[in-house]
Amino acid sequence: MTLSESISQKVNKHGKTRDALMPILQDIVREKHYISDQDMVEVARQLDLSAADIFGTTTFYSFLDTKPRGKYVIRICKTISCSMKGKNSILSTMEEILKIKLGETTADKKFSLLETNCIGWCHKAPAILINDTPYTELTPEKVTEILREYIKQR
Repeated sequence: MTLSESISQKVNKHGKTRDALMPILQDIVREKHYISDQDMVEVARQLDLSAADIFGTTTFYSFLDTKPRGKYVIRICKTISCSMKGKNSILSTMEEILKIKLGETTADKKFSLLETNCIGWCHKAPAILINDTPYTELTPEKVTEILREYIKQR
């Protein structure tokens, strides 16, 4: 399927109005794990919006990645609540297990490790999201167990 056909499917699903933009961009991220410049230009063309408008929207939201990411994007919360509850030990454990640093993607493109603003789980800190799934009240042991389950998946 060509890029144009792929975007066209998403436009047909969500509509050609301005309020369809976010669902279309989210579908692209779910499918490809990021939004390329070509994707943005094609969305702009099909929605009859400027490419600058699409770029501005895409780059404003941290969950709309513009760089290739792994199959599993791990976002660790960087708020003071998570930091006070042991975020740094969780981050160190993940970096050690995945053999990558914050901001990197594993060589096999399976995992990306990112830091993000509040994910809404401060009352159960420290917290991470793996794609859309939250994990809370983490300890180094608990995050090790979680990552081992993801590593087993193909």
